[in-house]
Amino acid sequence: MAKSLVIVESPAKAKTIGKYLGKNFTVKASLGHVKDLPKNDIAVDVENNFRPSYVVIEGKKKLIDELRKAAKDSESVFLAADPDREGEAICYHLQEELQPKRGGSPAIYRVTFNEITANAVRKAFEHPRAVDTNLVDAQQARRVLDRLVGYKISPLLWDKVRRGLSAGRVQTVALRLIVDREREIRAFVKQEYWSIDIHLNAKKPPVLKTALAKRNGENVEIGGQAAAETIVSALEGAQYIVKSVATREKRRNPVPPFITSTLQQESARKLRFSVKRTMMLAQRLYEGVEVGSEGAVGLITYMRTDSTRVSNDALAEA
Repeated sequence: MAKSLVIVESPAKAKTIGKYLGKNFTVKASLGHVKDLPKNDIAVDVENNFRPSYVVIEGKKKLIDELRKAAKDSESVFLAADPDREGEAICYHLQEELQPKRGGSPAIYRVTFNEITANAVRKAFEHPRAVDTNLVDAQQARRVLDRLVGYKISPLLWDKVRRGLSAGRVQTVALRLIVDREREIRAFVKQEYWSIDIHLNAKKPPVLKTALAKRNGENVEIGGQAAAETIVSALEGAQYIVKSVATREKRRNPVPPFITSTLQQESARKLRFSVKRTMMLAQRLYEGVEVGSEGAVGLITYMRTDSTRVSNDALAEA
């Protein structure tokens, strides 16, 4: 009986999900993208709806030949790259290379999971689907923009500023925002501002800490030290009355799970890790690390996300 072929991006991920799938599946890794725009040409036909021209990445032909042979000997092929636009593009290009030119077997399916657990992997393979061309288009739009901005604007920077500078789809816009903000900061006219905090000792502790907010019903604006000292002199001899006391129950919800941005922010703040290092480590934790006798285990959900949703399985185990 022919086995089914499963293709993921990395050997670590292949090892982790391989133990969940059993002996009827062979799991191999594509080692990331297999096709990209060529390095020595813009490869985007602007006059033909910005159509990109992809080529097999240098050094990947032998790998594709091996995957093509494995697919030919398999009953089915399951493409299990990461559940985002980059993963979808990897699957799309793999499908282009592995699909028999004249049709026929093997059938090629797309499977996705946001966490690498036995249950999540099993459910994904119970509900395979076709490659999502909308996600593929999103990835290609991103890639085309990268190429057009880099190829068109970088030479302009070399000519007008200095050689070696690069322009990018994100970095160029971010630089503009930073420059605009810096200009606002430099144009800001500083104004002196004072505030007055008051600590009151009653017959019983604790000390009541408050601040001067209004004076004769008007918001207090203290523009200098002399004005502040005048008010402090008046307050030091004043009588204070607690006008009202309100008691209420305060509920604090737990911090939501990380999304990509908050993971990167906390990692930088607490661990001083760069974005690159954070995402590299998170990728390893997602794909699986060796945990004692359990072998390779995926420890976190997929880290490139804006969703804080937690699966029902994870909630049940919490």
